[in-house]
Amino acid sequence: MNGLILTSLGLPLLGFILIFLSSTNEKKIAAISFWCSHAMGFSIIALLVLWALGGYQNHEYQWLTLYETDDYSFPLLFYLDRVGAAFLFCTWAIFSIIVKYCRVYLHREAGYKRFFLTIFSFVFGLNLVILSGSIDILFAGWEIVGIASFLLIAFYRHRVQPIRNALRAYTIYRFCDIGLLLGSWMSHMMFHESQHFSQLADLFNNPSMPPAGYGSLLLVSTLILIAASGKSAQFPFCFWLPRAMEGPTPSSAIFYGALSVHLGVFLLLRTTPIWSYHYLTRASVFIIGLLTVIVANISEKTQSNIKGKIAYSSITQVGFMFMELALGLETLVLVHFLGNAFLRCYQLLVSPSIVVHLLRVEGSADADFYIQNNAKFQFLPASLRNTLPEVLQNTLYVFSLQEGNLELLVRSILWTPLKGIGAFINKTNPWLKLLFSVTSLAIIASIIIVSGATLKYLALPVSVFMVLASLSAFSQKHSPFSVWNAIGLSSTLAGVAIWFINPSALFDVIIFASGIIPAWALGIVVLAKLLKNNNFTQDPFTYRAFSETQPKLSLLLFLSFLGLVGFPISPAFLGEDLLLSHASSHDPWFALPITIAFVINGIAAARVFQRLCLGRPLEVNIPEIDILT
Repeated sequence: MNGLILTSLGLPLLGFILIFLSSTNEKKIAAISFWCSHAMGFSIIALLVLWALGGYQNHEYQWLTLYETDDYSFPLLFYLDRVGAAFLFCTWAIFSIIVKYCRVYLHREAGYKRFFLTIFSFVFGLNLVILSGSIDILFAGWEIVGIASFLLIAFYRHRVQPIRNALRAYTIYRFCDIGLLLGSWMSHMMFHESQHFSQLADLFNNPSMPPAGYGSLLLVSTLILIAASGKSAQFPFCFWLPRAMEGPTPSSAIFYGALSVHLGVFLLLRTTPIWSYHYLTRASVFIIGLLTVIVANISEKTQSNIKGKIAYSSITQVGFMFMELALGLETLVLVHFLGNAFLRCYQLLVSPSIVVHLLRVEGSADADFYIQNNAKFQFLPASLRNTLPEVLQNTLYVFSLQEGNLELLVRSILWTPLKGIGAFINKTNPWLKLLFSVTSLAIIASIIIVSGATLKYLALPVSVFMVLASLSAFSQKHSPFSVWNAIGLSSTLAGVAIWFINPSALFDVIIFASGIIPAWALGIVVLAKLLKNNNFTQDPFTYRAFSETQPKLSLLLFLSFLGLVGFPISPAFLGEDLLLSHASSHDPWFALPITIAFVINGIAAARVFQRLCLGRPLEVNIPEIDILT
């Protein structure tokens, strides 16, 4: 079984590598995708058969230890149980369908190779999430799925709207990373060496002696719920999923109809012993699911396109799954997931045929042809609609059209205050900022020297400067270099702060820096080359479509972006976990600012890549519109 687990993970990665190294010939790409998807399917079926023959026993496998010190270990740990088996089977079945469908559907599409590269990376990340044995491995797959989503939503990169919606979805993903990162940090702090998924249930076997206090369990449960709600587009994050349908229909089917939208449910299933221990968090899961069902159901009735209606229908069903989880019906959730995944995948794949069929009927009709759509008040059942006053009917209709103004609510609470602080920092004179920084550090250093205190108190102002640098990058609209430098400065300050907190962590800080500094330097060099011979009259921070005019440099900028945000191809990914581990063992308060800085840095770096590398090559006069303002 252990070999089959590694094979199930390695074949999608092998397919990605082979497609990347191949030419743009469609037949070669289709052949590679066909054989790799079928080989993965054979491996998964064999794995599930052996698991069933073994009596459906939970199976844990530690391949190797990536890094280990006296008080820290990062094992490559994999785990298979009935939850993973259901998700793994569904992933194989739907992925094989999508691969066969896309070989014809995307024929002569300019991004044929790019699509298959992204879809194989997505499946690798998804299998990593499903087979993860700890929250650290799960987070690695979670990040891969998020980047793949960002790229596929922006697949039609000549159009502005898909590009904006890609950043919108990625922004929500990164915000969810706060919950997952802090949840991982708290699991290390509370459960120590028992944070493996296979061991969670055993920790809660004795109700009279929980592994942590109720307050701590409530906090980590809330963090997990934030991550799950954002990933599955649950209240109040319902708005991003219909906009993610801007990508190709097959990617919409596998991502937001079938698999990716259910990852929040998977996270809750994996961490059930933690959040189900407290009645308050159970009630929170139920209420979030109920509110999602209400908002998504009435919003679906007023959608004017098929994919939007299917998206809200899928969100509604996931809301029901949240409610079922809160009631302890885990088996029903797995059955519900399988039914919803296959149904939404089918509906999305046949939606283009339905549109074509209606257009053909319209073209063959001798008289005027009208497709009956939801009229003004058809979004409610007639029995209920007729009992409401007309004013209330109009109010509900506008509410459903605006999708409950949830996007405005989230933006005003989360992003507007942060961008306001960042804008103030950017407007401040640089010399004044330098004077303030030096003065603050000098005052605190003097206090430390006089009082004989340790250097760890310097970590407080350094962490403040770290967050301010991230906010500066987040709000910068005119200079890609300023954004890149601010992100590099913020990451460097994170390492410095940890060194102040724990001087013995110098080697771990170097590991983190070995991923951040080269990525930052590479980005600066690439930006200089990209913008060197492009003299535009407007500011340089706008849509440039360098991915078409300068594909090699754009690829290098993308790799720099991945390294700078701690993607699981860089030592910075391990370094982030090491920094959070040191924070948990010495000064837990530092975990919050460092997590916020990492998340905001990721959004700012993605925006630079999006603005410079996507768009239409000839359209350089697109006005600057920031979707986060």
